Amino acid sequence: MAKRKGIKYEQIIDAAVTVIAKHGYHQAQVSKIAKQAGVADGTIYLYFKNKDDILVSLFREKMGQFVQKIEKEIEGISSIEEKLYILIEIHFKHLSAERSLAKVTQLELRQSNSVLRNKINDVLKHYLELIDRLLIEGKESGFFHDDLDIRLARQMIFGTLDEIVTNWVMNEHKYDLVSLAKPVYKLLLNGFCNR
Repeated sequence: MAKRKGIKYEQIIDAAVTVIAKHGYHQAQVSKIAKQAGVADGTIYLYFKNKDDILVSLFREKMGQFVQKIEKEIEGISSIEEKLYILIEIHFKHLSAERSLAKVTQLELRQSNSVLRNKINDVLKHYLELIDRLLIEGKESGFFHDDLDIRLARQMIFGTLDEIVTNWVMNEHKYDLVSLAKPVYKLLLNGFCNR
């Protein structure tokens, strides 16, 4: 069983983000990741089965931290409006601050094989469930339309955020991603609100 914590584990995850962002997933050999992490090639296999496992683990770790950050920020806040804004702003701030991670999540993960994509989709479910909880709460409180389709609204939120970040990455970060949080929030809120 591979180790799933510790300083070297974190070093390898961070190194993988850097190497995959720089070389692309298919050209990111384990030896390059090991060198970037400052560990021997064989050390990688104490923590990961193979390169696919590194990619899935990287996504799991980074997405887990991201979801925890959002949950912490919205804890104790009763306003659905504020929760939605925080979710959007953190999504943009997080990826704007970690440009290599943005490149990996927006471009490299999409080029992986179907088995790998299914594993990544399993990790993504936690974020989508967070969005669902927010939408259900808004609907039950009467803030959102009572006929709001939760699944469709979730796809609209995630799809909008995902496409905006992808466009930002593909345009080589030429504009301020975080400044788009408020207009995106207003656009989504106008479509969901019961007013």
